[in-house]
Amino acid sequence: MLQLLRLLADGRFHSGEELGTALGISRSAVWKRLQQLSAEHVLVLHKVRGKGYRLEQPLSLLSVSELSARLPSLTLWVEDCVDSTNAMALKKLAEPAVALPFAILAESQSAGRGRRGRHWVSPYGQSLYLSYAIRVERAAQLQALSLVVGLAVRRALQSFGVSNVGLKWPNDLLVSGCKIAGILLELSGDPADVCHVVIGIGINANLLDANGIDQAWTSVQRVTGCPVDRNALAAVLLEQLDCVLTEHREHGFAAFHEEWEAGHLWQGCEVRLTSGVHEIDGRVLGVTLDGALRLLVDGVERTYSGGELTLRLRHDS
Repeated sequence: MLQLLRLLADGRFHSGEELGTALGISRSAVWKRLQQLSAEHVLVLHKVRGKGYRLEQPLSLLSVSELSARLPSLTLWVEDCVDSTNAMALKKLAEPAVALPFAILAESQSAGRGRRGRHWVSPYGQSLYLSYAIRVERAAQLQALSLVVGLAVRRALQSFGVSNVGLKWPNDLLVSGCKIAGILLELSGDPADVCHVVIGIGINANLLDANGIDQAWTSVQRVTGCPVDRNALAAVLLEQLDCVLTEHREHGFAAFHEEWEAGHLWQGCEVRLTSGVHEIDGRVLGVTLDGALRLLVDGVERTYSGGELTLRLRHDS
């Protein structure tokens, strides 16, 4: 099935005879596999008599050899389909002598995860699903970590022409109010001692249509009008992650504080912070040096942090 996908990835017409010859199967077997391919991976196939078959849009498929050539010192895996790259990374951490850091990328996820247990829609070959596992030796390295990762994602997106991408505390990236990327950090071990963190990142790369996304979204291709090379995007992202994580480990979030606030879309905005059934209205003042949100609430500055908080713009802002 993967070989068939790679033959069709260019978005051009390929005859059943051509595909059958390449795969060593009959034309009827090609048709059956195409039907299975379309159903399993939610891909739109066009069939035209006399021309053959083509995908509705080309796919930029991941290549472990291309990524390894760009990132020779990084251990990485490229999978066809996983339940979630974060879940696979957490399993890898339990293996003896696994080299760190390492990265896992996938063409699709059957159970992609977002914050607060939400499902991350992961159609085949259209977005970037990536997990990066690191070792953390001091609790201070965990402070504002998701904010620093957000800066790496923002820098990567800007380098591909998404100039107006901004940050939403604590771990989303938006363009014109629409989500283009999200971050999910998962911890393994004791945060007070040596532990590991899996940094999960999802970027809508060439996504043009998707069912099941319950919020406004956009993609690199939607913003720029051009499909993006997912291998190039993944390589730049991993390079940026290495850069910011090294600086964060040495200098802390203070080295990024000014850049982060300059890129925060809701700086100075009236917002509503939700924690369970509790709601707090205030104006965003910025973030602290450990990544907590600073809000002006009834004339008093308060700070908030935690994984179960949701921040939204107030309707009257």
